[in-house]
Amino acid sequence: MHAIGIDLGGTKTEGIIMTPHSDTLQRLRVNTPVKQGYDAIIEVIDKLVTDLEATAGSRCTVGICTPGSISSSTGLLKNSNMTCLNNRDIKNDIEAALDRPVLIENDANCFTLSEAMDGAASNFKLVFGIIMGTGVGGGLVFNKRLHVGRHHIAGEWGHNVLDDEGPECYCGKRGCVEVFLSGPGLLYDWRDEDTRPHSVPGLLKRAKSHDSNALEVLERFFQRFGKAVSTVINILDPDAVVLGGGLSNIQDLYTRGAEALGNQIFNNRYSTPVLKNQHGDSSGVRGAAQLWVAGNP
Repeated sequence: MHAIGIDLGGTKTEGIIMTPHSDTLQRLRVNTPVKQGYDAIIEVIDKLVTDLEATAGSRCTVGICTPGSISSSTGLLKNSNMTCLNNRDIKNDIEAALDRPVLIENDANCFTLSEAMDGAASNFKLVFGIIMGTGVGGGLVFNKRLHVGRHHIAGEWGHNVLDDEGPECYCGKRGCVEVFLSGPGLLYDWRDEDTRPHSVPGLLKRAKSHDSNALEVLERFFQRFGKAVSTVINILDPDAVVLGGGLSNIQDLYTRGAEALGNQIFNNRYSTPVLKNQHGDSSGVRGAAQLWVAGNP
């Protein structure tokens, strides 16, 4: 049976049809009607599925990639930056609209599943997936199956405290990994507001021209990356770490960041590969479709 994946984003909503062999038959992308509210978003998902099934010529399974995750206690969506989705019974509402069961997971889980199924980490058993972009998220895949945990927060390393005297995080704590290793966090670490770059590419450009401030910011970034990921390595000892999100394009993460990680784990030898994603921005929507292909979770 063909599988449909839907990646619900704050700006765009993307849908694909995948074959059982993970080939993409069709891809559609539409604007997400955030300003029109919750009901309009459900309608967009319904229409995307209808249009995709017209290509497939048959009824398909549907997996949804969302910002935020389903609460294990209430069944409602939580922690979404699309606030109109929070505290809504989105799974049941989508199932009612589509007249079928659906599987829903957050973007980091879908990313990790995609890369573990047929991406950069496909040859590894235990995979820790990291997204570093506007925020910081993570997911865990054991033998090509997601592990979401008792509270549905497995892999959420972004809200471990890295420095309790650090900046305040939206979650209510101070100094979370996310406030240091996200894109906004990386820029915020530039101390002088008057000379601070407006974007991460701008910061990298300055570092390439040997700007001392840019080099210092990046060095702190790599050391914090190593410290934060080392705690995950010490607990899980995964076979591979795969990186996604905009900051995964910082090439020195795979050398200097990995070196900082190796220096801080509880072992005298470090061999865990830090991998760049293979599917890029398509990892989320592919992972959504693969929730059914892999029988997850």
